[in-house]
Amino acid sequence: MASRDAESDLIRGNVDAIVLHVLSAGDSYGYEILKEVAAASRGDYEMKEPSLYTSLKRLEGQGLVTGYWGSESQGARRKYYHITQSGRTELAEATERWVRARTIIDRLLDQDGGAR
Repeated sequence: MASRDAESDLIRGNVDAIVLHVLSAGDSYGYEILKEVAAASRGDYEMKEPSLYTSLKRLEGQGLVTGYWGSESQGARRKYYHITQSGRTELAEATERWVRARTIIDRLLDQDGGAR
């Protein structure tokens, strides 16, 4: 179980980028975002509601997403989130940062010794 906790800790550091990625496919609300994250990870990661809503509040405060209330025609009124152009820019930059970090970590943990 410690392994799964360590993986979750690594992922938690990238929650904002994950949320932005989900929203880059279209506007969505909290529960749908949680379902999409679980599906995309094939069940290996479940984002917790508090983490999601803290991220959405932070992203909204930074102008990376905007929230709006949907209609009540299909049950409870839901708050939807939309990624802004600034959010798309941040997502691209966060993706680049992740790729660079992953490349460095792969080199550092290379079991074959790699180029030294």
